Amino acid sequence: MYKYIGKPVFDLVGALFLIFLLSPVILGVALLILYRSGRPIFFSQNRVGLHGELFRILKFRTMEHCPNLSEEEFHAGDQSRVTSLGRWLRASKVDELPQLINVLRGEMSLVGPRPEIESWVAKYPDRWSEVLAVRPGITDNASLLYRHEEHELSASPDPTAHYRDIVLPRKLDLYEAYVSRTSFAEDVRILVRTLANLFTRYDESKIS
Repeated sequence: MYKYIGKPVFDLVGALFLIFLLSPVILGVALLILYRSGRPIFFSQNRVGLHGELFRILKFRTMEHCPNLSEEEFHAGDQSRVTSLGRWLRASKVDELPQLINVLRGEMSLVGPRPEIESWVAKYPDRWSEVLAVRPGITDNASLLYRHEEHELSASPDPTAHYRDIVLPRKLDLYEAYVSRTSFAEDVRILVRTLANLFTRYDESKIS
């Protein structure tokens, strides 16, 4: 019952509350990006959502704007284009705040498996078909576990292969576990852990 009725209501109320509460932060970051590196303020990209439907995910822009690059071009662990402000936004996860708009649109949930680009979904289509039975989310256990994912990838001799063969399968394990036990209590627990994770190093052993 919660998955189909309670969760959409929880997402709507929660997103409205967070936008109201964090509006000074959202406005301040938008102005900082505009002042430091100009337009665009937001980064938008196609991601695979509920039942395989594509949607445009929103983030605060954290990289130098290169309009000639393909939006699905993937350089795992490459932080060469990340701006100084962008490094802070990524580390604090403030760059994800615009996804509250995606939640209001019904494209995402506050809590749920993180949405991927089409090329990565195509690597494990059977597993993703199960995961995409729920809306993707802003945060989840995989987000907590791989908060410093870029550092792990950049330390690998082959970051793309490391993501494909090690990181993504582990994320899918956690996504599948979430789908199988979606509940109000689980969503609250993940949101609390996400807030705590902003201030402390997250312990992988706490994820079950």
